[in-house]
Amino acid sequence: MGDPRAVGAQIRMKLPGLTPLEAKVAADILARKDIDEAMPLRDVAQGSGVSEAMVVKVAKKLGFGGFREFRQGLVDYYRSDTAALHSEISADDTSGEIVQKVFRTAMQALEETFAILDLAAFDRAADYLHRARQRDFYGLGGSAQIARDVSHKFLRIGIRASVFDDAHMMMMSAALLGPDDVAVAFSHSGSTSAVIDAVELARRSGARAIAVTNYPDSPLARAVDVVLASTAQNNPLLGENATARIAQLNLLDALFVAVAQRDRAAADLNLSRTMRAVATKRRV
Repeated sequence: MGDPRAVGAQIRMKLPGLTPLEAKVAADILARKDIDEAMPLRDVAQGSGVSEAMVVKVAKKLGFGGFREFRQGLVDYYRSDTAALHSEISADDTSGEIVQKVFRTAMQALEETFAILDLAAFDRAADYLHRARQRDFYGLGGSAQIARDVSHKFLRIGIRASVFDDAHMMMMSAALLGPDDVAVAFSHSGSTSAVIDAVELARRSGARAIAVTNYPDSPLARAVDVVLASTAQNNPLLGENATARIAQLNLLDALFVAVAQRDRAAADLNLSRTMRAVATKRRV
């Protein structure tokens, strides 16, 4: 499986493609911290109340060659420092415990997103953004806030990007894009219909498309040229998407720097100009 830190993320990314029973089996197995290299398939199956064949089927649907590879992946993951970062928030936690758990879960999201990052896809995304004539960003809710953050960074170095968080505006934007343009879609779930519809129209219009999502097998991911995946543990109170935003913001900071580096002289010049422009708005 490669980097042990990536195992948990790779499993979570496959969960939406499972049936309810398969998802329950996967959740049961993931919840077990007593799995080791010697645990037989029979014991795992009995623990979930299913057949051995069902456990093997789930392992394969999660991207493993079979039960043994699945078991070894889990063993390696749970032995990693990254897996130990996350712990659930409980009702009787102190303020200090709450802060520690929230911060450590965010740290885990960063570690695991880094572990699963496809650098070839990252470079293609940077190239598309650098070369584009027009850059249109699509997202709703919290995803739109991420789009605005990176759009602001790009403007500082003279790269203009438009953010659309309305379904009708997204479609109008997509209809006007062409072969020299790029659409960037932000969706935690990868199943936001308004964003998917706009990206599909953008591609029919000839534009390149990039997705930033937690689920690289999602409908959105299948509709674009490049997928930048993030990951995070679900938290009943914060929600999975809240923690994933931390990882996405860092991923997009790295993408911003990579785009800037493709013409560093122009980036530095424009940054100087924009910083001077806003300097008068600061009071001392």
